[in-house]
Amino acid sequence: MNKINTLFIFNIFLSLHLFSQNEKSLNLNFEDFPIKNTSIRAIEVINDSTVWFAGSNGKIGRIINDEIQIESVKKVNNKLLNFRSIAFNGKNIFILSIENPAILYKIEPFNKKIDPIEVFSESHPKAFYDSMKFFDESNGISIGDPTNDCLSVIITKDGGNTWKKLKCDNLPKIINGEAAFAASNTNISIYKDLVWIVTGGISSRVFHSDDLGANWKVYNTPIVQGKNMTGIFTVDFYNEKTGIIMGGNWEEKSNFNATKAITNDGGKTWKLMANNQAPGYISCTQYMPNSKGKKIIAVSTEGIYFSSNKGNSWKKISDKKYYSIRFVDNNTAWLSGNEIISKIKFN
Repeated sequence: MNKINTLFIFNIFLSLHLFSQNEKSLNLNFEDFPIKNTSIRAIEVINDSTVWFAGSNGKIGRIINDEIQIESVKKVNNKLLNFRSIAFNGKNIFILSIENPAILYKIEPFNKKIDPIEVFSESHPKAFYDSMKFFDESNGISIGDPTNDCLSVIITKDGGNTWKKLKCDNLPKIINGEAAFAASNTNISIYKDLVWIVTGGISSRVFHSDDLGANWKVYNTPIVQGKNMTGIFTVDFYNEKTGIIMGGNWEEKSNFNATKAITNDGGKTWKLMANNQAPGYISCTQYMPNSKGKKIIAVSTEGIYFSSNKGNSWKKISDKKYYSIRFVDNNTAWLSGNEIISKIKFN
């Protein structure tokens, strides 16, 4: 056999081996936990056996070692609160209701009884909070739709015991019709002291602070915009430079145009990727840990999608419908959807 034929056969073998390895990495094993009478867009992972959740109809709770514990937060002004934001600072869980009155609760996560303690509230007809994250044990941030001419941004510096709303003088002005989507608690991405916030509607932009939210800049993006339900629904950064934004048109979920973009300069500039290719509408995207920013998972009610090449191409790996996903490690993640939480293993 000559060298050319030998090389040709070797290349075929190598290609088949790599394909097999890639396919193996896409095998999914689901463990489902039904959570009745609530839509769950906010989950916070503690470890591979513990996840907290906050949903609609006042429902909050946790799953520990496959045991589900659910509590109903008391009614406020004779109505049930709906939750789309949850965060963990290493000591306490925090949950925030979306609309007037917006109420933020602190919970000790390892007590036998789930006992929410109110630490912040805002009464305003336009109040609508979308997402919440912590930088570290002390510093946290939550964002919501504008009540004046800027996004609603509240911060804590004492571990969540007290929260303060930033004045519009300290924030970029919002464009009329620009807001945020409470789709999966991923309007915010944090890396060390850096934070990125994404918007949609009439304008799809990225707001960025490199000092725990004290000062801000804002950058334009090529993501679809111009209508009430268009824009960026989710953001994730792998490091200080590499990030991804995804979204689309909630009213045209199979429209693949301008739904996903990447940055390599910390969010200053964005480039569309896999344009006019699936996926279309996405409510949550996350980088897989320890993948050097190459492997990404995206979920929505359209299914679960996977990219192994930094988002340049995507493959649908499940038809299951979810709102949000959070990784525990390279091979394990938690997902949430309508009346369901699932733990997924990537084998």
